Amino acid sequence: MTVIRYAISPPVSNQALNSLFAAAWENHTDSDFAKVLSHSLCYICAYMDERLIGFVNVAWDGGIHAFILDTTVHPDAQRRGVGQKLVKQAADAAREQGIEWLHVDYAPHLEAFYQGCGFQPTAAGLINLKVTDTAKI
Repeated sequence: MTVIRYAISPPVSNQALNSLFAAAWENHTDSDFAKVLSHSLCYICAYMDERLIGFVNVAWDGGIHAFILDTTVHPDAQRRGVGQKLVKQAADAAREQGIEWLHVDYAPHLEAFYQGCGFQPTAAGLINLKVTDTAKI
């Protein structure tokens, strides 16, 4: 049995993150994660041996709200509870840092996953600023 190790905000390279995202997300283009991670409350990485196989980012507003972003598990490690463990550890880490509300946005096909992680549906609003003319608002 392979042991999966989880770490809170470890040093992680762009190469490792881009490799994980390329495997898990169709049409991923390489990104510089350093700027994003420098503004995160925390992030959780999952490793199988020394290979990065999972990631979740916790962004925050500087107050009591935080946001789950980029929950990603390598296809070779999916359906083993890695995603739920990442989200649980992210929630625990956020709670320990005084966060009161943890938010997540997700596509409809991920509803069961996030409800399984303890999230409850809520009314929310969204504007796509790339396609909406905000002058009309």
